[in-house]
Amino acid sequence: MRCRIVGAPVQDGAGRMGCEMGPSALRTAGLVSVLAELGHEVEDWGTVEKAAARPVMVHGNLALKALPEISAWTAAIAETAYAASRDAVPIFLGGDHSISAGTVSGVARRAAKRGRPLFVLWLDAHPDFHTLDTTTSGNLHGVPLAYASGQAGFKGYFPDLPQAVDPARICAIGLRSVDPAERRALAEAGVTVHDMRAIDEHGIAPLLRAFLARVEKENGLLHVSLDVDFLDPSIAPAVGTTVPGGATFREAHLVMEMLSDSCLVSSLDLVELNPFLDERGRTATLMVDLTASLMGRRIMDRPTRSHSGSL
Repeated sequence: MRCRIVGAPVQDGAGRMGCEMGPSALRTAGLVSVLAELGHEVEDWGTVEKAAARPVMVHGNLALKALPEISAWTAAIAETAYAASRDAVPIFLGGDHSISAGTVSGVARRAAKRGRPLFVLWLDAHPDFHTLDTTTSGNLHGVPLAYASGQAGFKGYFPDLPQAVDPARICAIGLRSVDPAERRALAEAGVTVHDMRAIDEHGIAPLLRAFLARVEKENGLLHVSLDVDFLDPSIAPAVGTTVPGGATFREAHLVMEMLSDSCLVSSLDLVELNPFLDERGRTATLMVDLTASLMGRRIMDRPTRSHSGSL
């Protein structure tokens, strides 16, 4: 399989500095060499360069932070995501989760060009389903999923969407910090939501298996967006939005192994890694190990479908 590595060192969307070092930390933790050892052809496309930002954007929500900057990043990342997904599986290295406004919209455009539906698996403590009107923190790493799924309130501020993702084709797993406005919006939009209580009650495997069955049935492409805070902070401390009670080491690897078995993943985000908050590269190493599990690392070989299905 051909993999393309794309760095998106965005920290304007987060509440604290440090995420811009995320792509370097993931590369330092051995991401490229691990993928090559697994037999993949790896192309490192370097770092996205931000488009020129409009100097002023006036919005009624005065809490918004860095709106011109995030809009410019979104435009640049979307174009790169579209190009990188042409004949490869792009792996986008964040940067805060605002990069997904660009990555998801870019690969959605590619999926539409190929005549296939795009599904999104959102692995995160937060749904990031605020609009520019509803966010109270003003941190724009809280809006990318709402934007990419065509929710109202972004026109004239973010780039126009060539292709929105159908909210019914989005599954958010691991949620445990959801604002009231997001809760209402998720329900109204029809996003599939599995919070940590659902995982505790049912286990993570049947929840994910049901979603993957839908992707396969519709011959869909699958974008996976993995936020560090999907993981419990006891195993992944390098994130500025720690929320106790996240996925365990084994739950996280099981998700990646099931995704690998499915051969449905067509693109991947690794986001919110803040190396300034890490412990001797512990979180960066775990994120690389999880990527390796998704890309085929096995303890015991199990039969899978052909990987050609994801390209």
